[in-house]
Amino acid sequence: MMFILICAQVFALSFRGLHGEQLVADLFRVVPGGVDGVLIFMMLLIFILGFFIEWIEISYIVVPLFLPLLLNLNVDLVWVASLIALNLQTSFLTPPFGWALFYLRGVAPPEVPTLAIYKGVVPFIGLQLLALVVLYLYPSLATWLPRASVGRRK
Repeated sequence: MMFILICAQVFALSFRGLHGEQLVADLFRVVPGGVDGVLIFMMLLIFILGFFIEWIEISYIVVPLFLPLLLNLNVDLVWVASLIALNLQTSFLTPPFGWALFYLRGVAPPEVPTLAIYKGVVPFIGLQLLALVVLYLYPSLATWLPRASVGRRK
């Protein structure tokens, strides 16, 4: 874990030193749809990356690439973090490379075929995608609790 953190810091410093943040900002200016287009593109990219790499690498390397852009767009970061977490959970269940599927294969009895596991997760993937869409359409589902706790402290 510490090695990943160290390497992520080296990557971030190199990326910033080579003006990579500006490259990402320029790339996202091409994406149509404004803030919604940027968020949908980012979610699709994270979903696809979740097929192949674990959440640690995505969280420490990929998500920080988008952070300056999201700050400039004035997007609620609690909402975006909730979207990313739900998105990653969904991608980990998606065949053929979903990480959670390998864990399921390891604990399933030998007589349960891998195809049965793939078919069995389809309803869960559908429910999680539905939850992702609902959370995207209603950001207050993710932001009401932090706002409520801040209001009580004042």
